[in-house]
Amino acid sequence: MTETASRPTLEAVAARAGVSRATASRVVNGGDGVREPLVERVRRAVEELGYVPNQAARSLVTRRHDAVAVVIAEPETRVFADPFFALQLRGISKELTAHDSQLVLLLTEGRDDHARVGRYLAGGHVDGALVFSLHLDDPLPELIHGAGVPTVFGGRPGWGDGARRAVYVDSDNRGGAREAVRHLVGLGRTRVAHITGALDQTSAVDRLDGFRDVMGDADPGLVVEGDFTPAGGERAMRELLERCPDVDAVFAANDLTASGALRVLRERGRRVPDDVAVIGFDDMLPVAEQTDPPLTTVRQDIEEMGRLMARLLLRDLDRRAGKQGADGGPAGVVLPTTLVRRVSA
Repeated sequence: MTETASRPTLEAVAARAGVSRATASRVVNGGDGVREPLVERVRRAVEELGYVPNQAARSLVTRRHDAVAVVIAEPETRVFADPFFALQLRGISKELTAHDSQLVLLLTEGRDDHARVGRYLAGGHVDGALVFSLHLDDPLPELIHGAGVPTVFGGRPGWGDGARRAVYVDSDNRGGAREAVRHLVGLGRTRVAHITGALDQTSAVDRLDGFRDVMGDADPGLVVEGDFTPAGGERAMRELLERCPDVDAVFAANDLTASGALRVLRERGRRVPDDVAVIGFDDMLPVAEQTDPPLTTVRQDIEEMGRLMARLLLRDLDRRAGKQGADGGPAGVVLPTTLVRRVSA
């Protein structure tokens, strides 16, 4: 007997539960209108028989693939080197797994990959998309809109008119930056610098705006553009020390940037926090607790951001399917941030 022939069928589930095939199908495929005692009988039969639904047949009934594309607009070398993406993916994966949905990871190395992602999403392979780390000139939002798939974005949208209608999850980047810089000023620091993230991303722009909210008309030489990487933090810190050797505090756009800045300060013989206080952003524990010294930073709940993105998308999919109790949810959710004090500031 072949493996296919030995698999239990939906008819066998219906017979074991003592219900019609149509009733068994509605229960297995998540349909409504079946009394709870019958639902329990069908579920018990499924468990006893080890029945596994045929996904292709189930998709024809439910018009759902139980798969969600996660699109990260970064090359794989960046994604697999930055703990931020691992934390966000973990949150997304936990939420999708809890709802029996699969994660399909799509990365973009260049323009050709953008077109490939657009074709994949338009091809009807997934129920929706979760998209993050977009850049302001990125063609992905337009391609995704053309594909017509329900989408939730990670980070405040900053592109075109469609941004106003986008569903997104973000952290209070501007407020968190203000809190960090106020803390540095409260320590008595007077030459407070900022190493930005990549300024074609809204999170970096918002954190720069938060810095400026506190520092006002600070010396423009105290702001140096980085790229959210340790190497970018090293380069920017060297530039800062050349421009402003009397700098006594640095707010870095993320923890990786701060780690690079700390290495340069140590090389140059600057004591942290005695000579220069340093604050990061993210509170990624594999980074923040292992820098020398341990990093004071602004905490955003990265894993929860991922879970919430997935939750909003699944809620939207249920609403479109007409499931009872499902609503579209808010268009944008901004999670709070908190300052976590360690040794560096």
